[in-house]
This record gives sequence, C-alpha cells and structure tokens, in this order.
Amino acid sequence: MTTGQPEPPTDADLEWCYDAVHGVSRTFSITIDRLEEPMARHICLGYLLCRVADTIEDAGHIPPETQTELLTEYDRVLDPDADRTVSEFMADVEPWLPEERSEDWEVVAQTPRVLRTFESLDDEPREIMREPVRELVDGMAMFTDRYATEGGLRLQTIEELEEYCWYAAGTVGTLITGLVARGTSRERADEMRENARSFALLLQLVNIAKDVEDDYHEENNVYLPAEWLAAENVDVEEVTDEAHHGGVTNVIQRVTGRAERYLDDAQRYLEVVPEHHGNRLSAWAIPYLLAVGTLRELRERPEDVIREGDVKVSRAEVFALLQQFEDGVSRSNLAELRKEMAEKPLHH
Repeated sequence: MTTGQPEPPTDADLEWCYDAVHGVSRTFSITIDRLEEPMARHICLGYLLCRVADTIEDAGHIPPETQTELLTEYDRVLDPDADRTVSEFMADVEPWLPEERSEDWEVVAQTPRVLRTFESLDDEPREIMREPVRELVDGMAMFTDRYATEGGLRLQTIEELEEYCWYAAGTVGTLITGLVARGTSRERADEMRENARSFALLLQLVNIAKDVEDDYHEENNVYLPAEWLAAENVDVEEVTDEAHHGGVTNVIQRVTGRAERYLDDAQRYLEVVPEHHGNRLSAWAIPYLLAVGTLRELRERPEDVIREGDVKVSRAEVFALLQQFEDGVSRSNLAELRKEMAEKPLHH
C-alpha cells in the first residue's frame, strides 16, 4: 500500500483517532477506554479502518455500483502489493462526502490520517489486523454488488443474514482474537478462535434486531430475512409500515432468539480471553453484558423497535454495569451477572 502521506503520524493523529472512535461508537468507546497500551491503539485503529468501509456500505446517497467500486478501491489501498494510493482513493470519495458531515463521514474524510497511523504500528500487530479488515471490505463490496439493482441490501434468508454478520462483525472478531491471542497457549488460542464467531454474531444480530427502522429509513437496508417476513405476509418494502407491526415484531423475536443461541459460546470466549498486551476482560465483557440486557428489552418490548425506533438498555443501567467493573468483576462472576441482567435491569 502506498499511502501518499510521506510524513510520519504524530501524537495528534493518534489522539484524533481515539476521539473519533468515541464519536462514532458507544460500544467501542467503552471498550477502548478499558484497554491499555498497546492494545488500545491497535483496537482503535482496526475499528476505524473498518468504519470507513462500513460508512460507505451504509451510504444511502451513493449508488450501489459506486459503493462497490469505492470499497474495491479501498481494499486495493489496504493491499501492500497493490499500487493504489490513498490520495487516489480520496479523490474518488470526495464527491460523495456530505456537505454537513456526521462523525462517521469525518472518519472517511480523514482516511489518510487513519492509514498513516495504522502503518506506523509494529509489523506483527499490523499484519494481524490487515487481512481481517480486507475481508470485511471485500465482503461489503460483495453485498453491495449482490443487491445493486435493489438500491439497498434486501437479505433473503437467515443463512444470508449470518453470512452478512460474518463480514460485518465476524471479521472484526478475527482481528481482535488475533491480537489478544498473541503469546498465549495454543489450546487457549484455539478455544478463543472457536468461539469468536459466536461472540461477533451475538453482537451483530442484537444490533440488527433493534435497529430495523433506522436501517431502512437511513440506509435503505433490510436485514430481517425476507423469507421470515414473507411468512408474516410482510413485503420487505413495507417493513416499517404500521399495518405490519405485528408481523415484523414476530420476525424481530425470531432474530432475537437466533442471537440468544450464541450467548453460551460468547461467554466461553470471555472465560478464556487473556489479559496481556494491554488487554482487559472488562473491555469485552461489558459489550457482552450490554447485549444480554438489550436481548432482555427486545424480548419484553419488541414492538418498540418499530413504534419508537429503538430498543436499548437505559443510561442508568449502563452506568450501573460500568460501576460493577469499577468494583471488580472476575471471570467467575460473569455467569451470575449475565443471569441477573437477563431477568431485570441491573440498576433495579
């Protein structure tokens, strides 16, 4: 990869990257705040590299064929053996940058800054991260191309939904696991790899279940499987219509049930994740437990996904969970905390 940025990154560049994550993701903001160096910067930069692709893939104002072209070009920029420069990529992205940029689009606009900071990392972590990021980018390009004539994603089956979840989140799980498994035993690393997919699919399916309205209206994407919607006599283009609230609620409950199948393996991932290289159990246990709490809310009020546009745990419960980890939570406490949050809000 040729970045087109001869100057080395500065402390200000890395500081900007940390600020950017705090602006675009509540979950990864919590995670990175819990990590120490060097893991914090590795996860921060890996996440931002993925966020560039994710923002392009979610952009309702960019024609699908252009999304595919931009994602393919971004992959070439990430490829150390390709000759595409980040300057050339930015020239093609520039016309699609919104005049009033969200924090997501500011990350895209600052792609050169993210890349030169990434390229300054030590060889081993950088190369561990590169392939999963490229797999995510390639997968998103494949999906935008697959549904180019639809104008947005219209996933057909639960298998296709989980294929999408793999590219959107499973690849990130591979990146994280590659980084945190360095220097641990082969048995422990293998167990982490066996359960990383479940951890990632759990979090992604929860997001899909709770964000149906935003995904359709803001991104023109329908991730709920069309076959499940059809079983409820719901057309994918009417997924947020009031007349279909009951049917869509039933599909949301099915996706929620699918996510719950991954809880045990995801917990097993946490029970073996090592705490070294700046990694901390709490960085990953908190998102897991927030997913448990969100699943509880989805079970109790799935209709609010459509009626109110979102279902999530309250700020009070997030604070109560963070306080639990300030007081000290060990691996042996995870099952108990999970059981408590599955039954009622933690702050109650």
